[in-house]
Amino acid sequence: MNISYNWLKNYINIDKNPEDLGKILTASGLEIEAIETFESIKGGLQGIVIGKVITCEQHPNADRLRCTTVDVGQDTPLKIVCGAPNVTQGQTVAVALVGANLYPINSDSFTIKKSKIRGEESEGMICAEDEIGLGSSHDGIMILDTDLPLGTPLAKYFNIENDFIFVIGLTPNRADAASHIGVARDLVVLLNQKITKPNIENFKIDNQNMPLEVIIEHQEACPRYSGVSISGVKVENSPDWLQNRLKSIGLKPINNIVDATNFVLHELGQPLHAFDADKIKNKQIRVKTLPQNTKFLTLDNVERTLNADDLMICDGDSKPMCMAGVFGGKDSGISENTTNIFLESAYFSAAYIRKTGQRHLLKTDASFRFERGTDVNMTTFALKRVALLIQEIAGGKISSEIIDIYPQKINHFEVNLRYAQVDRILGKKLEKSIIKNILIGLEINILAENDLQLTLQIPPYRVDVHREIDVIEEIGRLYGYDNIEFGENLGSQFLSNFPKVSPHILQQKISLYLAGQGFVEMWNNSLTKPTYYENLESFKPENSVEILNKLSEDLGVMRQSLLFSGLEVIAHNVNRKQSDLKLFEIAKIYKKIEGEGLAKYKEETKLSMFLVGKVTSETWRKTDKNVEFHDLSTAVWNVLQKLNIKEAKIELIKNDIFNFGVNYMRGKHILATIGQINKNILKKTDIKVNVLYADINWDLLVKGYQDKVMYQEISKFPEVRRDLSLVLDKNVSFQQVKELAFQKEKKLLKQVNVFDVYEGENLGKNKKSYSVSFILEDAETTLNEQTIDKVMQKLIESYEKELGAMIRK
Repeated sequence: MNISYNWLKNYINIDKNPEDLGKILTASGLEIEAIETFESIKGGLQGIVIGKVITCEQHPNADRLRCTTVDVGQDTPLKIVCGAPNVTQGQTVAVALVGANLYPINSDSFTIKKSKIRGEESEGMICAEDEIGLGSSHDGIMILDTDLPLGTPLAKYFNIENDFIFVIGLTPNRADAASHIGVARDLVVLLNQKITKPNIENFKIDNQNMPLEVIIEHQEACPRYSGVSISGVKVENSPDWLQNRLKSIGLKPINNIVDATNFVLHELGQPLHAFDADKIKNKQIRVKTLPQNTKFLTLDNVERTLNADDLMICDGDSKPMCMAGVFGGKDSGISENTTNIFLESAYFSAAYIRKTGQRHLLKTDASFRFERGTDVNMTTFALKRVALLIQEIAGGKISSEIIDIYPQKINHFEVNLRYAQVDRILGKKLEKSIIKNILIGLEINILAENDLQLTLQIPPYRVDVHREIDVIEEIGRLYGYDNIEFGENLGSQFLSNFPKVSPHILQQKISLYLAGQGFVEMWNNSLTKPTYYENLESFKPENSVEILNKLSEDLGVMRQSLLFSGLEVIAHNVNRKQSDLKLFEIAKIYKKIEGEGLAKYKEETKLSMFLVGKVTSETWRKTDKNVEFHDLSTAVWNVLQKLNIKEAKIELIKNDIFNFGVNYMRGKHILATIGQINKNILKKTDIKVNVLYADINWDLLVKGYQDKVMYQEISKFPEVRRDLSLVLDKNVSFQQVKELAFQKEKKLLKQVNVFDVYEGENLGKNKKSYSVSFILEDAETTLNEQTIDKVMQKLIESYEKELGAMIRK
């Protein structure tokens, strides 16, 4: 957001230079990202002064040049060679002195230098308007009509404006500061000054020749609608002062009517819209929604297809004229032929405007403010302000009463502020007078007070101030956190308990490892669609943390899982023919836990991993290969190994998220869940390919991390391998085979691995075969056949007895 330094000074006395003022605003929470310079004429006409031609003679060596002497208020006149055909003695002219930088309209800039032209000395230049950026004419030099003293800067003659522009990184909660008056309101407290608001006392109704009827059919989306008619206006270019104001903050002047509405928007923060009144059918305004897929031509000549929830401003025939609070229509806008206008000043629901803007990918100055929340009490004030301004620059008569439809008034908020709580939160005891002055400066009314507290009335436009703590934040912000000293009893005990291992270092370690394995990191929004969690047992809708001031329904809750944001990324890529994906994200999830009394909230950090498409691409050496479950389970296991987490048992699962999958367990805690996403989940994001997903509890990994690595000398004695082929029931997992082996032989057994799995009719119904290898080793002696056979026989008997296995021989 851009704020003009000169413009601000119309409302408040500022004795600070722009740099110092920027520091003050930044310290108060309005962060100044940059201070830019604005010049209404490039270069600001620096080095160009008013002069008078004293003599003018023919150049001795050139037919088309003249040798002149020009008085510019210095001790001696300047000698200047001029090629303009209209230069004569006695003229008052614009003179560029040596060293001046000129910025012509149609060519590159250049610097005036002392030189000789055809043998005659020249100490400057007499200027034409195109040579200094004032116009396009090059027919001759400019002839000035002025009584200003010679040597006066030309910028003073033309009222050239130089300004400083504050580029403010406005946070979403500070809708109240989205205007020059809003920023000035903070400066009232920061500079201990009074604010001067625009005067609307001269507003009066001239006649009743253009009455209009306003019907609000959707009061939830439009709680208040105000308007007024003006007849007999003349549409033309705006005066220079108004054009300069708009140009300074990056706006392009259009015409005096539209410029006036834009000026007041940036002055007061209230969006306005002007309609050509003669194009409003049946002299009636209807605020309503239209049927799905209605076509509407906007000001930018784009035909847009409306959604049934888009709030529209329509005429008496229900023909759309404007996307309420977002963008105007081509057919009802102001043109050079417009003579009668209707001005709109409304308060629209932030949610409706935000959704419309997002659906149509439109961001305008009006929607920027409506989305954040405007001042419901400003509509008629802004209407009178802009009407008076239009009368001043475009003429016309106020030709209707002010229409103000406001059926259900929005009340001010009441908050009790305890002095003791202010002192406790800020860590400093503030004088009561200081607190009250800050509140009054912020236009927060004090309804009642006693020695312990204040009862406050918060205006509705402060959408971010509803609670006592919000008011305390405002007091601290404007008192200045830099002015709050460290207390005498400040301790540093909170610094002494450092974590054993920094989670951030571990996160960086695993992120780099995964990136090295071909995974791409995602950063997704923590807000998501509530519909993702409908009809799910794994993620119940009632556990979602709802957003009170949500930007849209699609961002209505905080995510319970990293699953759906990852699926959105996959859908985006697959739809763009990027079908082989290895993705991961380390981020927080959020849940609401209902219980007795108040709900409790829980947040956890998770690591998500996704595999889609091919795990290897086709080359001349090998064929491509689709991702499989074991590709992802191996990647997850390697993450556990990188963190020295050795002990993890596997448990088969099947739920409403996975077609099949496993949990990696450590005791009773789930370290990770890995599986293939079922089709019902994939449908929520319109994905038609198989997706493998791992949900890993990052907090548990950090907690279980072992920073000490144990090294063991390689055994001097050889290891021995023996293989068994086990025919088992299909419901028996390899994990059971492995665990049973280690239970029965703890000393000599080192490794158990399955190297083949077979299923066939010859094995019998519901049977499968595991080919398993066993590695045996004794650290103290070489194993003999008798010892080996004894171990293997013990394992065979255990498998037959406890797992019902049949040993294939």
